[in-house]
Amino acid sequence: MNGLTEQMKAWEGKFGQDYTDRNFLSLEEMELNWKRHFGITRTEANKEFLDGIDGRILEVGCNIGNQLLCLQKMGFRNLYGIELQDYAVELSKSRTKGINIIQGSAFDIPFKDNSFNLVFTSGVLIHIAPGNIDEVLAEIYRCSNTYIWGHEFFAEDYTEIEWRGERNLLWKTNFAKLWRTHFPELKLVKERRFKYIQGENVDTMFLLRKT
Repeated sequence: MNGLTEQMKAWEGKFGQDYTDRNFLSLEEMELNWKRHFGITRTEANKEFLDGIDGRILEVGCNIGNQLLCLQKMGFRNLYGIELQDYAVELSKSRTKGINIIQGSAFDIPFKDNSFNLVFTSGVLIHIAPGNIDEVLAEIYRCSNTYIWGHEFFAEDYTEIEWRGERNLLWKTNFAKLWRTHFPELKLVKERRFKYIQGENVDTMFLLRKT
């Protein structure tokens, strides 16, 4: 991809920095948020999907590093993250130790093919425009030697969501199905839909394996 997408420009600018400041949560606050929204903690959800998985792990779009901190607390090592927004990268470095977080784009992940046992996103694919999503999926697929894991907003079909009064910045769809449409050889190991306790929105968490 040449140049920045509209979504990347927003994320790198004040709009993205404001998001980071609003969501500057401690690990304990993140866990409480999950409990309030879904009735379980993020750690409990992670355990359902990651039992028996080890090796190098990469998060694409890690923001300030909370998901990686959660994995580290669970005992995972060899943790890496890339984040587009410089502001979030600097904040992540001030609050993590033993986690390798660098500035990078999901469109051009700065690692070699098959570098990680597991590559994952958490609320990142929802910010990639439908016309660009195939490029990001291909990069994540390239860097994983075994597993792809995701947690994203769910809808049966691609649906744009107005986000804080802005358009063309947020979408939801059936991302597990989208992955398998692009890469039919992927096996769906596990998927769980998380309905919000308040309201009708649903998230999906899924684990895919290369065969």
